[in-house]
Amino acid sequence: MTEKILILDFGSQYTQLIARRIRELHVYSEIVPCTKIPEITDDIKGIILSGSPFSVSAADRPAFQIEQILNKKPILGVCYGAQFIAQHFGGVVQPSSKREYGRAFLHIQDRDCPLFYGVDDESQVWMSHSDTVMQVPKGFHVTAKTASIDVAAYAADNGTFQYPLYCIQFHPEVTHSTEGKKMLENFVVGVCGCTQSWTPESFVEETVAHIQKTVGDDQVVLGLSGGVDSSVAAILLNKAIGQRLISIFVNNGLLRKDEFHTVLHSYHDMGLNVVGVDAEDEFLQALHGVSDPEQKRKIIGKVFIDVFEREAKKLPNVKWLAQGTIYPDVIESVSVHGPSATIKSHHNVGGLPDKLNLKVIEPLRFLFKDEVRLVGETLKLKHEILHRHPFPGPGLAIRIIDAITKERVRIVQEADAIFIHHLKQSGWYDQVWQAGAILLPVQTVGVMGDERTYENVVALRCVNSTDGMTADWSHLPHGLLAQISSDIINHVKGINRVVYDISSKPPATIEWE
Repeated sequence: MTEKILILDFGSQYTQLIARRIRELHVYSEIVPCTKIPEITDDIKGIILSGSPFSVSAADRPAFQIEQILNKKPILGVCYGAQFIAQHFGGVVQPSSKREYGRAFLHIQDRDCPLFYGVDDESQVWMSHSDTVMQVPKGFHVTAKTASIDVAAYAADNGTFQYPLYCIQFHPEVTHSTEGKKMLENFVVGVCGCTQSWTPESFVEETVAHIQKTVGDDQVVLGLSGGVDSSVAAILLNKAIGQRLISIFVNNGLLRKDEFHTVLHSYHDMGLNVVGVDAEDEFLQALHGVSDPEQKRKIIGKVFIDVFEREAKKLPNVKWLAQGTIYPDVIESVSVHGPSATIKSHHNVGGLPDKLNLKVIEPLRFLFKDEVRLVGETLKLKHEILHRHPFPGPGLAIRIIDAITKERVRIVQEADAIFIHHLKQSGWYDQVWQAGAILLPVQTVGVMGDERTYENVVALRCVNSTDGMTADWSHLPHGLLAQISSDIINHVKGINRVVYDISSKPPATIEWE
């Protein structure tokens, strides 16, 4: 049984970061909406209440019953969580006359508080709140303050509750809180007693055993994309059930140049039982002349389901559909007020399990992207697949900002291939998060030899990021960009101009559509 820290989400933008920091301590953490608290079982060693964009006095604040967790496990309230606890037990919480955003410095008042063991006085922390605890409830005491607020942290007195309860009005999970990770470690390891045994190796061992127990002697079908998530899922399943995993790799005609054959050979070399389906003509025919990005996504999703269903029905005795779903996809589908309003259509499976009458297994559904890569390294997945840049589900369809035609696909594939080749050759590929070429719906005047041309423009997009939530444009050397531009214009028929996108996310997105 894997021990875990339960994180109750009140809608904070930092909630996922709390989970990441705890997992960096080799302790498994799980995020659940504060409105859907599970049974507090023995494997739960502690509970963290996240921050929130809401005020504790707001009428529309998330509905939360603290009695469901009180006196059951150690509790840490962060920001909104701290304010909720103070208000609930009779303390005073008010809109602050001294709003505290950004860096502040702790003055530790209670050196015996386990949360601050090994933490320096004047330690820098990161504040982000408009309400503040003015007075702690009876049975609690202040453990730290700052120059601006008198209650930066507080705790329940010994004997007030069966288990320790600590509260802080700053965010220990962000890097600006310089000893925040130490404070989280003090809570998770020191107070909750977690053994820090959750590693990629232990995850593989437990997951393989779980797959074997769940699937039994049944066969499993998996849709491979060539990306990290589905590839790691395939290797995990293959380790558990071997050739009873049948993977289907569909060429939708919108992959990178020569990628279908290259990746298919890689999968075969890895010992996977893979069926390659070249459905390029089927996809491009359905997409011909379509320019609306959401319509492109829907068409690609529908055709993929048709192709996958057709191929899967050729396989006898398949009982399970495996998917490379990862944790951000799971979290994105559930919020403190119910399902998220918008999930891009290529993120879900479009009813495949029901259409095929299959049960679903998702071996990576509780991992973040960086954790998936660590598991892949443990499984000795090939470097070129494991460290492949993220690639959009609809492929090059959303990198053609115009109607889809076979000729436009050719142009963007060739330009993209030159771009990626130069990044790899120069050593930049592994230094950036994602790169690709975008074909614009623009033609410009050019001169080639003695002839005037009127041809297409390609934009190059290259960004640095850790999780795709935010991104900054990559500062590639000017000489490298000049060489890439020259090669694209000289070797890709139909392009006479190359531009470089220097927009960050936000406000721009990584992809153009």
